[in-house]
Amino acid sequence: MNLSMFNIVLLEPEIPHNAGAAGRLALATGSSLHLVKPLGFSLEDKYVRRTGLDYWQDVDLHVWESYPELEEAMQGRQMWLLSTKASKSPWTADFRPGDCLVFGRETKGLPGELIERAGDHALKIPMVPGGTRSLNLSTAVAIVLYEAVRQQAPEW
Repeated sequence: MNLSMFNIVLLEPEIPHNAGAAGRLALATGSSLHLVKPLGFSLEDKYVRRTGLDYWQDVDLHVWESYPELEEAMQGRQMWLLSTKASKSPWTADFRPGDCLVFGRETKGLPGELIERAGDHALKIPMVPGGTRSLNLSTAVAIVLYEAVRQQAPEW
C-alpha cells in the first residue's frame, strides 16, 4: 500500500452513492478509499455501473473485513475519527500525509467505544445548534478531507 495524500475510511457504509462520492474525492486529492465490511451494497460491476461510478476502476480502493484488520494495516498512521459526538473541530487538527479520516455508517455513525478510544483524535464538524443533527456522509468527507489537503497543499 503506497502512501497516499490521505486515507478516507468508511466504516460499514450503507449507501453506494456516498461511497462513490468518496471515491471521486479520493481521485481528486490523490487519496485512497478504504471500505470496511459489512457493506450495505455490492461492489460487483453491475451495481457499480448502476450508481454511475464509471471511474471506479481508477480509485485506489481497499476493502477490509473488519476495523481491527484496517487498524493493524494502518499502524503508524494517525486515525482521525469523525463524529457528531466529538467536541474538537477539524480546524484544530494537525493533519499529516497518510493520516486516516474515519467516518461511520450513515444511519448510526461510529461506535461510541471507538470515539472514546480516539480521545483528542475524535473530531466534529461545527454546525449551528438545532440546525440539523448531521451532514450527509459524502459532504462530511469532503469538508474534512479538504481541510486536511489545505494544510498540506495550500497552493491547490
